[in-house]
Amino acid sequence: MIVDSHVVLASDRVIPREYLEEQAANMHHRLRAHGRDVGLGPVTDRLLALHSDHDGDRLVAEMDSAGVSLAFLVAADFSHVSPRALPPAELARLHDAVCRRHPGRFRVFWGVDPRAGADGPALFEQHVTDHGFAGMKLYPPAGYSPSDRRLYPYYEICAARGLPVLTHTGPGWAPLDFTLGPPLLVDQAARDFPGVDFILGHGGVTHVEEASYLCAHRPNVYLDVSQFPAMLAAEGWAEHLNRLFRGGISHKILFGTCWPSFRMSTSLPAVLSAFTPDTVFAGVRPSVQKMIMATTALRLVGDSVAAVTPGGHQ
Repeated sequence: MIVDSHVVLASDRVIPREYLEEQAANMHHRLRAHGRDVGLGPVTDRLLALHSDHDGDRLVAEMDSAGVSLAFLVAADFSHVSPRALPPAELARLHDAVCRRHPGRFRVFWGVDPRAGADGPALFEQHVTDHGFAGMKLYPPAGYSPSDRRLYPYYEICAARGLPVLTHTGPGWAPLDFTLGPPLLVDQAARDFPGVDFILGHGGVTHVEEASYLCAHRPNVYLDVSQFPAMLAAEGWAEHLNRLFRGGISHKILFGTCWPSFRMSTSLPAVLSAFTPDTVFAGVRPSVQKMIMATTALRLVGDSVAAVTPGGHQ
């Protein structure tokens, strides 16, 4: 079984259009640097066309072709930093509709922002109750620390309901503040809420030493390896992941892709084809492979939400 612990709905209703335009500009710059005479317009048009999967049909088809049984669908709250961002209530309804359309394929990590005010925690809990969302998503580069005291009422809810917190680490969308991406910013919250499991999104790809250090010494801190196809490593991402998997924190690692971020350059089956005993998993025990690819992620969203299927309740 494969559980992808980090995917995003490829929709310009989920990712503000200006962020996609910035990404296209960065891609265009890279192509020109390598002598590819491609206009910015065609690059932007193609990227926007790939972000029209509003109902998740293409995402599920790709998961099927790659053998991914379940995915954690992360929904960041950009409503405080982008005028084009969908209001949180509409974003919640959109993700609930995707889950109802594809029952049993997703667990949603719902995005919050500490600037939502006094009503924010109650609204978060309402979405968890009404839609069966399985965890909380933070995007600190939008303008806050994951240890911001205004988030503590949310963490109290997560502690009471057994909900994990997935926090973005590393760089993000170009207009945002990358100084808020280091993993160590979650340390205070992890100490203050030992009953809450914190997952460092992209922690196996950026700030890896810092993220691994936290995972080794904080029982409630984990990392995922999402965005590994863009790993900035001379030896390549397969060798990097192999070394990470053979280290001492394999029980703290979740497989994740951040798909469909790489649709422009590869396919999901092609990415997963490297996860074999001869490449990414060389020297990694089968029991550890299972933990990384599924069982650790399932354990983190189990317990109090194990009986809830997103989009429908038992």
